[in-house]
Amino acid sequence: MKKAIIALSALFLAACSAPSDPQLDIKPVASSNAHQIVENIKLTLDSSDLRTAQYVAVIDNGRQNVQPIHAKQNLRVTLEDALSTQLKNQGFIVTVDSDNTLRLDIIEALVSVQHSLMSNEIKTQVKLQITAETPRGKFVKTYNGVSEKSGSMSADNQDIEQVLNDLLNAVLDKIAVDEELQTYIKGNF
Repeated sequence: MKKAIIALSALFLAACSAPSDPQLDIKPVASSNAHQIVENIKLTLDSSDLRTAQYVAVIDNGRQNVQPIHAKQNLRVTLEDALSTQLKNQGFIVTVDSDNTLRLDIIEALVSVQHSLMSNEIKTQVKLQITAETPRGKFVKTYNGVSEKSGSMSADNQDIEQVLNDLLNAVLDKIAVDEELQTYIKGNF
């Protein structure tokens, strides 16, 4: 009986120390093209994650084995932080009590990976929506990003992280240099 308890205890401890599911390190950064467009205009930044599933990657190895992978960080918070830095570089003061609001909605952020031992194909889609709202009106625009990459050998987590981070950065760059959004903000904030 003692041997059975010891064996079960060892098995339980081994299960507790087993590695957890892999997660991706997603770290988008503010656009380097974010130049000053206003001077000390206050706005409130808000964000929401409208994705139906919270994973950021799906890996299909071709053997009817599909594995979802989540981000280490909260994607909404990470993107909001990058956009906040970007807005500050553009001359805004991000505060909690402004009549001017800018909302970031994450509609899609997903990497689809199909790979085998000898090849991989990575397809990435990002869709973010920006809503600029003042007491005088509202401006809504969707920013899309799509990328495809293929290579030899199987894809690893670093490849997937790089592809998603690069695409998120490209979409943030589109937001930073969007003349329609800048015109609306300059005229209404």
